[in-house]
Amino acid sequence: MTRAGSRALNGPWPERTTTTVAQQHDGEAVPVYTHDELVTLDDRALVAACQAGRREAFDELVVRHRRAVYQLCYRFVGNHEDATDLAQDAFLRAYRALPAFKGEAAVTTWLHRIAVNLCLNKLAARPVRREPLDELRLPSREPDAMHRLVRAERARDVRSAIAQLPPKQRATLILRVYQELSHQEIASVLGSSVGAVKANVFHALRHLKRILRDEPT
Repeated sequence: MTRAGSRALNGPWPERTTTTVAQQHDGEAVPVYTHDELVTLDDRALVAACQAGRREAFDELVVRHRRAVYQLCYRFVGNHEDATDLAQDAFLRAYRALPAFKGEAAVTTWLHRIAVNLCLNKLAARPVRREPLDELRLPSREPDAMHRLVRAERARDVRSAIAQLPPKQRATLILRVYQELSHQEIASVLGSSVGAVKANVFHALRHLKRILRDEPT
């Protein structure tokens, strides 16, 4: 990954390359793109350009996907520091694995798979720190202030309940509800069947309702 990538995720990436000579990928000619042209490419073309030697092409992938990858990690660990570290690690691993990437899955699915595996490993290794929620400050004269307060409290309860789900259920629910992936996409990310994903969603929701129902009011 290049220096632009490091600015994106504050990581110790390799130095930026300025070479424009990168014409071969899997024995086929790859066009020589300018920087302005790189940003117009789709994900697969960016991967091909990076594999052919244009390391700065990976910067564009980072820019496109860093928010989604960070948010995914944050849903698992619940604090900014760990989520940032996990997102950075996910992109580092993706960059190192690029030579072996064959394009069987979409780039987004591939990145999600790397991030989810890192998050599950993190949770299995040790409990993560969760950031305390800041006090909700609402204008005193706002008519729906109480409704907003209730919604905020409920959102906190849901996040807490999701954190108590078994790892596979948590991963499935996060990908389905927050990342808005289809059952097929989740199956690709988790390496499971669509049927297993649907079952996990069902059990996760049932488990979640039980946790929330048993919480003190």
